[in-house]
Amino acid sequence: MSRKRRKRKSGNHQEDIEILYNTEEDTGMEGEEKEHSGELLFVEVENDEPADFAEEETGEEKYAEGTEDPADEEGSESTDETDDLEDAAGADDDLEADDTAAADDDCEADDENSEPDGIEGSDRKSRRRRRRRRRKKKERKPLGKKFWIILGSIFGGLILVYLGISAYFIGHFFINTTINGKDFSGSSATAVEDYFKDQVKDYKLTIIEMNNETDVINGSDISLAYKENSGVEKALKEQNPLLWVTSFFSTTDKDIRVQVDYDEQALEEKIQSIKAVTQEQTEPVSAYPKFNGESFVVEPEVYGTAVDPEVLTEKIKEHISGFEPELVMFDEGCYKLPKYVSDSSEVQAACDTMNEYCKASVTYTMTENVVVDKSVISGWLTYDDNMQVTLDENAVREWMRTFGQTYDTVGKTRTITTPGGKTAEVSGGTYGWSIDEDTETQNLIASINNGEVVTREPVYEQTAASHGAQDWGSTYVEVDLSAQHMWYIVDGSIALETDVVTGIPTPDRITPAGVYSILEMKRNKTLVGTTNPATGKPIYETPVRYWMRVTWTGIGFHDADWQSSFGGTRYQTSAGSHGCINMPVSKAGELYGMLNMGTPVIIHY
Repeated sequence: MSRKRRKRKSGNHQEDIEILYNTEEDTGMEGEEKEHSGELLFVEVENDEPADFAEEETGEEKYAEGTEDPADEEGSESTDETDDLEDAAGADDDLEADDTAAADDDCEADDENSEPDGIEGSDRKSRRRRRRRRRKKKERKPLGKKFWIILGSIFGGLILVYLGISAYFIGHFFINTTINGKDFSGSSATAVEDYFKDQVKDYKLTIIEMNNETDVINGSDISLAYKENSGVEKALKEQNPLLWVTSFFSTTDKDIRVQVDYDEQALEEKIQSIKAVTQEQTEPVSAYPKFNGESFVVEPEVYGTAVDPEVLTEKIKEHISGFEPELVMFDEGCYKLPKYVSDSSEVQAACDTMNEYCKASVTYTMTENVVVDKSVISGWLTYDDNMQVTLDENAVREWMRTFGQTYDTVGKTRTITTPGGKTAEVSGGTYGWSIDEDTETQNLIASINNGEVVTREPVYEQTAASHGAQDWGSTYVEVDLSAQHMWYIVDGSIALETDVVTGIPTPDRITPAGVYSILEMKRNKTLVGTTNPATGKPIYETPVRYWMRVTWTGIGFHDADWQSSFGGTRYQTSAGSHGCINMPVSKAGELYGMLNMGTPVIIHY
């Protein structure tokens, strides 16, 4: 047998097709079926007519490209019958899968060694593909009932196990359950109560005080005994047994008030014997605003040793009921605590408010400047128990009173040197500086509240010529009662001087010493004395040409033409006046023409 190759192009690829030609004696039998290796082999006799061969080639190309062949339609009925036979044999093919695979390999080998006609060869390939698809479908068999039975059995078993565990937790606490700080995971109510009972037997409470001193209260000292109650059972019933699985992912903390019986009187006696109670008690001091010279800052609190008896008793009872072994008094707040500590916002706010007040500064221009700034204002600021800051106005008023006493000169003792060189002290009178304390107090308070920085003089009720030691300045009238002489000094020089007669040195007629000023000036005035009770008339009515008042009680300078002479000791006799300074008429007129209202008058001995 010989082979001949020819090529056929289909779409984008080429396929070699081998056509076998039988060169033996039966080559003329076109289309004869021969049995070969268990398969049917179609042998085509070589035809010398090229046109027929070309036509056959064209038909194969169309079929390869998927074009419908008429011969395929004609053979559809026989193909269906063949398919039915193949379906019947499908079971055998499944049992003999390996044989089938080998047969497929043989078919592929036959395809290489044989050249069927285009239609029948392609049809055979299609049938083989269909058989493969049917075998794959049969291999994918659906799940059977056995699988579902097994799955259901497993699920049912899990439910029974879950319910069984739930039943267990009807009488036992969940996993991760603590009672009064102790782990009771999986414990029964009886086990918990037994634990509480055991704790009572040898129970003692150690009390740790300040400075690490300790005291101990033994259960036997107070006749401590466990008291049956339903607290544990109630706590157990609060849990849902079906939710036991959730306990693996969370913790449950239960506080059960263990009821115990003890001797109240014995416990109170033990409490009163604790060192912290019997020792000296020092009260705590809260943090507070403190002025450090520049600003207000928080002064830290100071903890004392004073015990809060109510808290201490309450905490001891709580610890005994909970069978807690130790009580740290400081941690449990058994000591009296300061209301405010260093980081209390109220204290810091108070400091801030006080520092705002301290921004004010008032400078008074006196003989030397007097400054009211933070160093002074800080002493006037107060705070109450709630750290509310106030400016103490009474303190401001008291400061102003002291300020006035320092710089007021009215009535104070001064020193004077006469033109003749005599030095004398003079006190009393109505002349000098006098601050209006009430008005200036309010002004100062307003300046502080507003944070003002200002320089000014205080408000005065009356003023003087200067802020020196001799506040009358360099222009004044001076009367020396001892010498019975007067001077009018203008700008430090004598402008006028004369002898005078003053009041008789008796309480009712003496000329008062002191520093005064000219209060009134009048011409041709009648001087009227006090009323004589016996007569109901003034003791005197004396007309004068020149009147220069010194006091509102009737003392002044005036002419006295009834005096025969002036000076000497005449004032000590009946010639002495009722307190006025008598002057020669000419000198009185001259002085009247020179004086001004408010001119200081210094009268001394």
